[in-house]
Amino acid sequence: MDRRKIFISAGEASGEHYAAQLIPAIRNLAPDTEFFGLGGQRMETLGFRRIVRAEDVAIMGITEIIRHIPRIYGEYRKLKASIAREQPDAAILIDFPDVNLSLARTLHKLGIPVIYFVSPQLWAWKKYRIHRVRRYVDRMLVIFPFEESFYREHGVNATFVGHPLVEVPTPSISRKDFADQYCLDPSKSWVGLLPGSRFKEIRLNLPEMIEAASQLQKPVEFLLPLAPTLTPEQVVRVRAMLPANGPRITPVNDARAALHHARASVVASGTATVEAALIGNPFVVVYRVSGLTYSVAKRVVKVPHVAMVNLIAGREVVPELIQSDFTARNVVSHLQNLLHNEPARSQVQADLAQISASLQGIHSPIEQVAGITVELMGPAR
Repeated sequence: MDRRKIFISAGEASGEHYAAQLIPAIRNLAPDTEFFGLGGQRMETLGFRRIVRAEDVAIMGITEIIRHIPRIYGEYRKLKASIAREQPDAAILIDFPDVNLSLARTLHKLGIPVIYFVSPQLWAWKKYRIHRVRRYVDRMLVIFPFEESFYREHGVNATFVGHPLVEVPTPSISRKDFADQYCLDPSKSWVGLLPGSRFKEIRLNLPEMIEAASQLQKPVEFLLPLAPTLTPEQVVRVRAMLPANGPRITPVNDARAALHHARASVVASGTATVEAALIGNPFVVVYRVSGLTYSVAKRVVKVPHVAMVNLIAGREVVPELIQSDFTARNVVSHLQNLLHNEPARSQVQADLAQISASLQGIHSPIEQVAGITVELMGPAR
């Protein structure tokens, strides 16, 4: 009897994080399953065969994608060839729509069941892609509650499974131990600065955060979590951006612990905003991209908010400072409110608790995805 095979495509850090949880969850149900496709190093340590490395295709922004099109297309062709050669029993595509929606078409033509986990944000822009999802995706498994109704209204078999980050336990390290680990002053308020996980995001977002830290006239220390996806060279470059004099900004390795112990945070739009919401840390959402990317996005993105927590709530729960609104002065104004206005802090924390509750699925999100995948694979051949 042949071993069953699953093709996985996870081209970004958050997608690889979920895939690394899915592989053992599926093996619990189907122990002899093999996995191959597009993924990162954590997946490789679990026995995943990397046809294409995630770090070779994770490009952010319109100008960057245009510059790297030849290389990305070459890697995409490798993936298509591996699918045709190995004929997997099922495929799991995680977010990364520019690659994954094209792969869905290839997989569908070969009769391979397609599970799409973590929806592309078609409700925000590129809604025309919905016809590809309807035609080529067998199951759309979404992590935000409003996405299920959006897809079902467009004829897609969608299920809200809950957000995987809900299951991540609260950091266990005490404030004192965290302070000792990084030589912090536990008597002071701490503010988290989360400029993004990619170096390009950090380069665009961190300088204004540093300026805001300089303007905040309070005895505050600042925590700067460094993403594990940064290369050693990039870490050196980030550290070189920090001021020699002025506010104390301490690089740390654990973003969740930083959010747990910080009194408030400044967070670049992305997955970290959901982590901050689930932990209950009041925060300001910021973001800056290249002028060209922003100009295009303004024309095509059709949502009332940028921050996911505000989209879930249907109103502005946390302040958003995007592009030209993202100034040190504006950041400081909102931070002062979150740090010292107790009624405002309490309201934000209550709103974040409601959002956190809405992200709970009936069962474990990862286990639901694993179960649906094994069900669609059918018996071993």
